[in-house]
Amino acid sequence: MESFSLKGRTAFVTGGNTGIGRAIVRLFVAQGAKVGISHIRDAAGAQAFADELNASGAQVAVTECDVTDANAVARLNPWACEHLGPVDILVNAAGISGETSFVDLSIEEWDRMMAVNLRGTFLVTKQFFADMIARKYGRVINIASQLAYKGTYDMSHYCASKAGVVGFTRALSHEGAPHGVTVNAIAPGPVETAMLASFTDDWRAMKFAQLPAGRFGEADEIAPTALLLASDTGGAYFIGQTLSPNGGDVML
Repeated sequence: MESFSLKGRTAFVTGGNTGIGRAIVRLFVAQGAKVGISHIRDAAGAQAFADELNASGAQVAVTECDVTDANAVARLNPWACEHLGPVDILVNAAGISGETSFVDLSIEEWDRMMAVNLRGTFLVTKQFFADMIARKYGRVINIASQLAYKGTYDMSHYCASKAGVVGFTRALSHEGAPHGVTVNAIAPGPVETAMLASFTDDWRAMKFAQLPAGRFGEADEIAPTALLLASDTGGAYFIGQTLSPNGGDVML
């Protein structure tokens, strides 16, 4: 995949120590990028992951950050510049999910979902976007979900938050594109991660039966879409798009 090389590029991945974010970090490193990772309350695990990659000659640094905390997020760009250099590629992969019927859904649950998935994406992007504009280059990749399009029961808060990410992506792309900054999203289908493992057996069985692929995806199957969008070879003409590797769950 030499044509998709990220040599000379610096990436920052929120939630880069787990799930889809972790797979993206691993692939970006394999393609030559320096990568910063933010985690939440997993310092040992995140550092062990970075140490594993750095032992193979990579340049990976980790920091803790609650993406809902504006003051904490404000420290990310200076931290990244100090440890790795100006960020060329931002991946907003930090996120949460959950199952609660709308009747039982509390205001606190709704607000928490929006805070992490939508506000967090806004806050982190806000910290890096202006510098990308000034340097006339950038790639912003937001992790959404195919449920932004399809919806499902007991997840109105999650579906709404991810639909917001898609709308944010489309709108911001108009501001970035004239300055060499592309903004796109990835809307994965159900992927075997710790997040999916937390769902009930009934929900998993229901979702599994719906998939034309006949199986759940793997995080390593989502990461190449991020590489496409991050690269100069493939990413330059994707603007405001949401790519959806989803096993046929939604056919856009």
